[in-house]
Amino acid sequence: MPPIGLLLGGVDFNDMFVVLKAGIENPGPYVALADAQGAGAVTINYGLFITNTISFVIVAFAVFWLVKGMNSLRTKEEPAPVTTKSCGFCFSTILLKATRCPNCTSELPPTEG
Repeated sequence: MPPIGLLLGGVDFNDMFVVLKAGIENPGPYVALADAQGAGAVTINYGLFITNTISFVIVAFAVFWLVKGMNSLRTKEEPAPVTTKSCGFCFSTILLKATRCPNCTSELPPTEG
């Protein structure tokens, strides 16, 4: 968070909170979250939520670029050459060079290649 705080002019989100119920020992206004918690006040700590959200986004962005970089280093596999075709009559799979289907014995047109 220090680089983000530096960019935002030293803003610290950790001490941002809303008091739902004042503390028994000290009901007055609280300057810091530690003062409110020390007095026993019930608070919603939205500053901690903002800080954790920003930290999560920064880490997720870094992991995204790391995974993207690792994936770009992988070699792409070439597809295997086609060695079979489908019979036009019985739709069974046969070898590419076959001129007659072994299943239905129909004559097949010759394939180029």
